[in-house]
Amino acid sequence: MIVKVYQLELIEYQQAAELQVRLAAEIAAGQQSPSLLLLEHPHVYTFGRQGNLGNLLWNEAQLAERGVSIHHSDRGGDVTYHGPGQLVGYPILPLGETGTLEYLRKLEETLIRTLADYQIAADRVEGQTGVWVLSSNRSAPPAKIASIGVRVDANRITRHGFALNVAPDMAYWHGIIACGLENQAKTSMAELLDPAPAVGEVRVRVIEHFSAVFGCQMEPAQLKEMGHESKH
Repeated sequence: MIVKVYQLELIEYQQAAELQVRLAAEIAAGQQSPSLLLLEHPHVYTFGRQGNLGNLLWNEAQLAERGVSIHHSDRGGDVTYHGPGQLVGYPILPLGETGTLEYLRKLEETLIRTLADYQIAADRVEGQTGVWVLSSNRSAPPAKIASIGVRVDANRITRHGFALNVAPDMAYWHGIIACGLENQAKTSMAELLDPAPAVGEVRVRVIEHFSAVFGCQMEPAQLKEMGHESKH
């Protein structure tokens, strides 16, 4: 399978959501190759299908002061944060007979391998979706470094995906009860590494590991018609 990789830099959440819907329809119709969008978002809180507005802690004035927008999404899960310094990946893939759970585990594996390249020991937490860094202090809870929320449409095409905390402003997590889970520890590559890697560097590693885990060939592509030129 060939997967086209679009590197879109900073792009508004709604624009990326509309692009995913368009690509998914084209893939289902056989007019487009499977795709992977890699990008960053301006500050945004997104609510999934299980989203509870009670998990938004900042009021309108605080949101405006910090430049945060709110969006409701058809992905799974509750509320999460996206912002500059966070690598977001949206695979638009035909799953076929592959189960959704198997697909989620592959996304997690891609990120676990990427973090291992930086000597960050990351793993899954039983009963949850995402990637965590386990503390050397056994009494300390694991800290979540990557969130995952997906949707598989009626044509078995995936949308949404993962968000890896490379070097975002972690203060924005204080504005929500992430995933609706109280006291969930968060971390980033920047908190664990000095110096922190650039998002572009991590993106290259993600592409390599995505190719290996999903058994596909990655092909750089561009979306000039969007007004955003992607990088090779």
